[in-house]
Amino acid sequence: MNRKNKWIIYGIGLSLLLGGCMNMDNANGNGVDEKESTENQVKNQYVRVQEYTGEGYTLKNGKETGKIAEANHEEVEKAVKDFFLKEYKTDVKVHNIVGNEDGATVFVESTNPLHFYTYAIVPIDKSNEKIQSDRVFSQEGQVESAITEGLYRSIFKDKFDHLDHYLEKIANEEPVTGRTVESLQNVGGSGYMTPYYFLSSTVVNDESIKPVYDLYMEDPQVSTEKLRAAYNEQAFDPTKFRVVINLFMKDKDTDPDEKVFNKVVSDIESMVDIPRGAYSIFLNDNTVLKQSFEGVKDNSLEKGIPDEIIKE
Repeated sequence: MNRKNKWIIYGIGLSLLLGGCMNMDNANGNGVDEKESTENQVKNQYVRVQEYTGEGYTLKNGKETGKIAEANHEEVEKAVKDFFLKEYKTDVKVHNIVGNEDGATVFVESTNPLHFYTYAIVPIDKSNEKIQSDRVFSQEGQVESAITEGLYRSIFKDKFDHLDHYLEKIANEEPVTGRTVESLQNVGGSGYMTPYYFLSSTVVNDESIKPVYDLYMEDPQVSTEKLRAAYNEQAFDPTKFRVVINLFMKDKDTDPDEKVFNKVVSDIESMVDIPRGAYSIFLNDNTVLKQSFEGVKDNSLEKGIPDEIIKE
């Protein structure tokens, strides 16, 4: 996954989806109006965000490897758990296995002491249906960034608690909602995530958190106080730590509410007790694309790059 486009999570591209639907229509030759048939098929690819748990999520050319991985579920799960323990000193829980072109993408959740979602890739030799347990890997920087985000959440707990409380309050008082926890577990895989937002960072280019990361990797059981003391606040660059708020309309067939969107933008701009960083805000309709977990569409309201809200 390209971290620079992290909020377009696993997107397959609407044009690609439309192209596939059009091809199916032409092949059917059933006399149904092509435009109407295409629109119906596209519509069926979406599901209400409150109902989405990850079912229907797919990766390119993953059908065959997905079947092989499921048939060897225990071996895949053990290989991934061993990988995270060896490489990152982290215990994980495996939530979902999705076939990809050359193996299986395994979505996991850390258990202790930090909390984050990520994934690893298990290569599969399709010719003899063999799980290559000794070749498990993660995409460059993916897990490191996830750990970094978990560390930010840990050392700035009070500020994140304020942000969580605000977004939960908005969801209770306004006609908006967030993603399901099950969808984050099964197809999230994008670091520290909640139903209402996710974080985006990179330890390589963030001098403020690098000492914290190094200390944690030396001893994952190190106290939060010591981690906080290692943080280099003077080196913090808010543009390298992003908070992406992703809200959805609560009711079916409802366009994003501009009044609610403007309220959230105004509130975030004025709040002083939330984490420092660059904030992007999206308000979407009620649906997500099953295959890709994506909720941002043409009718979404957004305030983001290059017009993010910078909290110094």
